[in-house]
Amino acid sequence: MSRRARLYLITPPTFALDAFSRALEDALSGGDVACVQLRLKDKPDAEILRIGAALKPVVHAAEAAFILNDRPDLASRLDADGVHVGQSDASYAEARRLMGKDRIVGVTCHDSRDLAYAAAEAGADYVAFGAFHPTSTKDPSHWADPELLAIWQETMETPCVAIGGITTENAEPLVRAGADFIAASAGVWTHPDGPAAAVASFNALFDRIAD
Repeated sequence: MSRRARLYLITPPTFALDAFSRALEDALSGGDVACVQLRLKDKPDAEILRIGAALKPVVHAAEAAFILNDRPDLASRLDADGVHVGQSDASYAEARRLMGKDRIVGVTCHDSRDLAYAAAEAGADYVAFGAFHPTSTKDPSHWADPELLAIWQETMETPCVAIGGITTENAEPLVRAGADFIAASAGVWTHPDGPAAAVASFNALFDRIAD
């Protein structure tokens, strides 16, 4: 298997900035991380901009991409590397208009190949499928099957992200099914051995499956 999955790290839903900055540095020291998505729901715009401006250099120091969830308008103001939009957020077209052609725009597609095909054909840089497992981060409204990843990998070139309750213990079937990226949040931040150990464990899994 020549394809190697990578880790797509998502911030906790709430955190204290100073303490989390240290936790993020710790996580990123554990190994390869493709990107970090700042996911802050129900926060004032000024707060999102303040936190984003503080965390972006930490992410870039680890040579990872800094992605903002939901808000292409704020992502553009932050000069983020990309934005992730859900089906009820800004449209892909609006996100692309605000972000420009060279930055990342990813789209949530739940458990729907039709939504994913439409996003890929429009030019999305990746599509995200899930949830695959129960998660404390949000209450999933859709559940995806690993077979969806396999079908996508066989038929499309646009990368796919598996998301939803993924930990080092349950990620392997999703990687083997065809996920290009494994999105993790609590699976890293609440890992019993700490964030760096979680990232190292994910990378060891990705290396083993890619061999």
